[in-house]
Amino acid sequence: MRTNIVIDDKLMADVMASGDFKTKKEAVEEGLRLLKRKKVYAALLAMRGKLHWDDSDEAWARVRAETAVPQAVQEPMPTYGKPKAAKKASSTTAGKPAARVRRRSA
Repeated sequence: MRTNIVIDDKLMADVMASGDFKTKKEAVEEGLRLLKRKKVYAALLAMRGKLHWDDSDEAWARVRAETAVPQAVQEPMPTYGKPKAAKKASSTTAGKPAARVRRRSA
């Protein structure tokens, strides 16, 4: 949103130098983000002492069990086109383990 505002030149120069901002827009936007964060932090501080945190192994196991997503039953992937033919083993080696060759050094 385009907005024209009058800002104190000395204040803007100090902010830009201290924050290493390249433009005035960057400085102003960072200031607005800071105000937004400050409001969130205030809300978090208001919750201080009202939340209970249990960091035990049993508590984590209970949370995992409550939030576990059941694994879906996997259906076979559809095949498109002709299925590839499997290589046939030769009749002499079918069902036999590969022979080991031992070489002797000379």
